[in-house]
Amino acid sequence: MKPEPGLELQGRYQLVERIALGGMGEVWRATDLRSGRAVAAKILRPELAGDEIFLSRLRAEAANSRGLRHPNLAVVLDSGERHGSGWIVMELVQGRALSDILAERGTMPPEEILPILAQVARALQVVHDSGVVHRDVKPSNILINREGLAKLTDFGISMGVNQRPMTATGMVMGTAQYLAPEQAMGNMATPSGDLYALGVIAYEALAGHRPFTGSTQVDIAFAHVNQPVPPLPDHLPAEVRE
Repeated sequence: MKPEPGLELQGRYQLVERIALGGMGEVWRATDLRSGRAVAAKILRPELAGDEIFLSRLRAEAANSRGLRHPNLAVVLDSGERHGSGWIVMELVQGRALSDILAERGTMPPEEILPILAQVARALQVVHDSGVVHRDVKPSNILINREGLAKLTDFGISMGVNQRPMTATGMVMGTAQYLAPEQAMGNMATPSGDLYALGVIAYEALAGHRPFTGSTQVDIAFAHVNQPVPPLPDHLPAEVRE
């Protein structure tokens, strides 16, 4: 199944235009033909159709995010499969990724970034209370609308309670720059790891750079394990630096 304008999913959601492309899926703006409402449809990339590993991940993403309700989470509305492909239909968030904002501005003042972090933390509380670990909290997965409302998105590598692991023992899942030390060591991801990633985002937004760097993803991951967190700039309020 090749996503293209006019394609209908489940005879209900009609694709309009592609708005994002990820490693596993394409995100399309679509129209709910029953309500006329604009929605977002995440569809497995055509070259991955029939790949049971990626289909399983898409099913897990739908299962882990379905039923989660919070103002700071993008609501999942529907999901389905056809001809070896699959999709998730969700609330269309009109906003910019925090990663784009940081790339454009470099830093954000505490009074601007701290409310965003608080919103994401509240969303994570709901996620964790439901027994799910997000495992990929990073700026590109946080969308901010014009009113400053933050939405945590993309449960593509999340892990739920009693969910069978889809990765080999010791395999690292997540993005190295935001990876908690225990995950860098190949240990089980926990809710604390999501909060650690949120702390890295805070550091990046306040300092204008991430706390740990390296020439390879492995080097960056192990810097989280072996190096102390560098101090934040002196111009920031002391309580924020602490």
